[in-house]
Amino acid sequence: MSNSSRRTFLRATAGASALGWARSMKSDAGDAPAWDQVPGILARIKAPVFPNRDFEITRYGAAGDAAKDCTAAIAQAIAACRQAGGGRVVVPPGVFMTGPIRLQSNVNLHVAEGATLRFDRDPRRYLPLVYTRWEGLECMNYSAFIYADGQDNIAVTGTGTLDGNCDCEHWWPWKGRTNCGWSKGQPWQQEARDRLMAMAEKDVPVKERKFGEGSYLRPQFIEPVRAKNVLIEGVTINNSPMFEVHPIYCSNVTVRNVKIVSHGPNNDGCDPDSCRDVLIENCLFDTGDDCIAIKSGRNRDGRRVGVPSENIVIRGCTMKDGHGGLTIGSEMSGGVRNVFAENCTLDSPHLDEALRLKTNAMRGGTIENVYFRNIRIGQIAHAVLQIDFNYEEGPKGPERPVVRNIELRDVSCQKAERGLNVRGFPNAKIRNIRMEHCTFRNVEKADLVENVEGLVRTDVTVNGKKVDA
Repeated sequence: MSNSSRRTFLRATAGASALGWARSMKSDAGDAPAWDQVPGILARIKAPVFPNRDFEITRYGAAGDAAKDCTAAIAQAIAACRQAGGGRVVVPPGVFMTGPIRLQSNVNLHVAEGATLRFDRDPRRYLPLVYTRWEGLECMNYSAFIYADGQDNIAVTGTGTLDGNCDCEHWWPWKGRTNCGWSKGQPWQQEARDRLMAMAEKDVPVKERKFGEGSYLRPQFIEPVRAKNVLIEGVTINNSPMFEVHPIYCSNVTVRNVKIVSHGPNNDGCDPDSCRDVLIENCLFDTGDDCIAIKSGRNRDGRRVGVPSENIVIRGCTMKDGHGGLTIGSEMSGGVRNVFAENCTLDSPHLDEALRLKTNAMRGGTIENVYFRNIRIGQIAHAVLQIDFNYEEGPKGPERPVVRNIELRDVSCQKAERGLNVRGFPNAKIRNIRMEHCTFRNVEKADLVENVEGLVRTDVTVNGKKVDA
């Protein structure tokens, strides 16, 4: 994305954040007026429509025998579909082995019921290098398993399965965890990760930030980049190298009825990254990291790009295992604003935090206008709401993150270590947290609230006692 495109993107939406919080606090009765923005956001989010043409991959030489390499056949079907003006590329029942898949405009990759796309474990298959954002830093790296750059009207749909085929012998050990197949002296991502971070701090041109083979930076699973009109619907996603669904610089994105079960390292479920107008609904997340994590770039690199994630609606989702359920950050240096989450259920002793915002003094950036309502939490390991300025580098950095205008309405929890774990910096206070009609039961410890201005609680009950203040 060019600098001029980024500036246009920012100008087009700059007024929304200021309007959101000013309106949200005007009423003490009923739903906060901030939610009046949601119909307008949803009106802009329209799933792409494809011509009624099917291109079944078996017509191009694919075989669902769990043995034949179908990469070329799938690419031929996609090319034919694109050339014909668009339609569905259909994966019929069977197990189809493949390398990376490159989507093109007006193509819907449809994985039918009973079909599995199983991805090759050989990292060399995911070359040549492509443009990506790895942990919030722009670079050239392995292709995502399903990748698109600069394409419009694209989809991955169906009730079949996308099998990343990753485990503690393939891809995951590169994280460097001894509990997942790694031991000292084996390949590890840390050296390359440090090198990428140093490049980003020095503004090395992105085309010169080359990684891939020998660097051990794992690719993502589904990654549309600089795309408009994106739909991910119905599929089951298992065992990704890293993030499962990772749109970057996209607008008009729908992720619907997706089931993600993947417990590898950094296996976030859905990570909109500097995206605008996003709907995530009726999905199930059972993950090895955050279930949903809204992002916008890391540190200096994220501020250089300067594109926020904004106008994001999350509803009807179920979160099981994970680090955070509904999460923002930690790569949020470009800003995150206007997030609306409702009617979600979170429940697992292995889910660390329910509602989680994480940042630090290296990230900078602003998180503002975040609204949660009708959130049902069963058991979680730690806090209902965590706002963590001490993540990773913590106070060791020159930036002062801004977090403000956070609202919880009709949030219930049956068991947690704490209700609130909310800690800003003395010189960067968290501002304006409003809680209404919330009930937390079986809370083990008192709230941790530090460097917060404007915490308002109305009709809030913890362990049977009112804590309004």
